[in-house]
Amino acid sequence: MNIQKRNLRNGLLFISPWIIGFLIFTAYPLFSSLYYSFTDYNLIADAKFIGLDNYKKLFFEDNLFYKVLSNTLYMIFVGLSFTTIVAIFISMMLNNKKIKGMSFFRIVFFIPTLVPFVVLAILWVWILQPDSGVVNSILSWFGVEGPGWFASPSWSKPAFILMATWMSGNMILIYLAGLSDIPQSLYEAASIDGANSIQKAFHITLPMLKPAILFNVITGTIGVFQSFAEAFIITNGGPDGSTTFYALYLYQSAFQYYKMGYASAMAWILLVIALSITLIFFKLSKRWGNEN
Repeated sequence: MNIQKRNLRNGLLFISPWIIGFLIFTAYPLFSSLYYSFTDYNLIADAKFIGLDNYKKLFFEDNLFYKVLSNTLYMIFVGLSFTTIVAIFISMMLNNKKIKGMSFFRIVFFIPTLVPFVVLAILWVWILQPDSGVVNSILSWFGVEGPGWFASPSWSKPAFILMATWMSGNMILIYLAGLSDIPQSLYEAASIDGANSIQKAFHITLPMLKPAILFNVITGTIGVFQSFAEAFIITNGGPDGSTTFYALYLYQSAFQYYKMGYASAMAWILLVIALSITLIFFKLSKRWGNEN
């Protein structure tokens, strides 16, 4: 018994730095934000308890909140879907070991993930310039007038989707790891049964990639909800609020308008929405193919 107590004491002493750090830097801010979400707090005066008023304003009085939420959900269900499809397609192409130089192309697709956000923003502003940008210049060669991209309310979100797809190297890397775990005997058996490439992709590759797809979709969804730097640097929420995403609006509410209680309520609503979407993805994944 004494040995058990001593081992417990030693164990607690060893993990005490982590426990103290967790309580100070995670638990305390977490529960503080929950308390402040029920208050009127502007960092200057003392917090004033107002109950559910912040939540009522968000749901029933703040029209911008619904626009921000729709912008973010658009990036999840349209943008993330497009990025996922492109990343899977590229991964399947890069997994072809019969083609020489595939290692080089794998590096090429991964390099954009190493670019800092500020450099990335400047690069894509230059690429998607309405008048002299690379993309619109190429389109003009074919007689197509390019859109305004970041300067257009209709094309600003597709521009961010293109940028996110260009940075999908991490997703591609995970899909390549998943593809390498698929037994070649399954493809050989399918070939004997007369299956073509499309049938193999839909009946072998995609079902076997389900864990990797689920992981990338969930982490991608969380990443979209936390997306801030690109929109802040490139458009600052414009034009016409078309790129005011959830994290950016939360930042503006907290550090530009100094409505900390209001921003705290937004943060907890974000937690509930992200958790709900994640649970939906888990439920849908169980209905798709094998549960193993």
